[in-house]
Amino acid sequence: MAQSPQFLPEIDSSLSINPLVRLRFQAKQTREGGDPTQAEVGPSVDFYLKPWIRLKSVTAFDLDEAEKRALIFSAGYRILPSPDASTVQRLQLVATANFPLQWGLLLSDRSRADNDWTNGEYDWRYRNRVSLQKSIAVHTYHPKVYLRAEEFYESKYQKWSTTALYIGATFPIQSRLELSPYYDHQNNTGKKPNQRLNQLGLIANFYFTATKR
Repeated sequence: MAQSPQFLPEIDSSLSINPLVRLRFQAKQTREGGDPTQAEVGPSVDFYLKPWIRLKSVTAFDLDEAEKRALIFSAGYRILPSPDASTVQRLQLVATANFPLQWGLLLSDRSRADNDWTNGEYDWRYRNRVSLQKSIAVHTYHPKVYLRAEEFYESKYQKWSTTALYIGATFPIQSRLELSPYYDHQNNTGKKPNQRLNQLGLIANFYFTATKR
């Protein structure tokens, strides 16, 4: 059953500790994998390789340093309180690979494992997301557009239960801030009847560094 579009705000803040490590904090409203609407709050730590020259040329105007790296590993903790469901404690493990393509395109493949504990019960979810993005030159301004597709496998349903498609753009506002509005469509088959969700989101990304670049 299709539902009216829902607005999902998100704030992400990152602090680069050195060229290979950064800390992140995320606070957002989310509704994924057939779950109810929930808040999601918590920290992560990212580890990545040195910048790859071909990636640096494709991502020359990106504020996100991680997109200049060929491989990124991340570990995080999230708490998901909800007024209509029990609070979820989540250990989040992520690996992302970036590949430069022709015509200034960037291909990313993200594998993410969510390990959830709710009232002493454990469930896990595996998510694979493929992204394709490109920077656009508008005089001296360089926004970027992206398309993403993501599949969810959920242990509680023992199947691939969700497909999500995203289209969005990222607009640099200052040297430390970019805004990313997006639209996504989800098809959830874990529960009956199937759920089809249409969502509008806005992500505010803040970037800080503890060292000189």
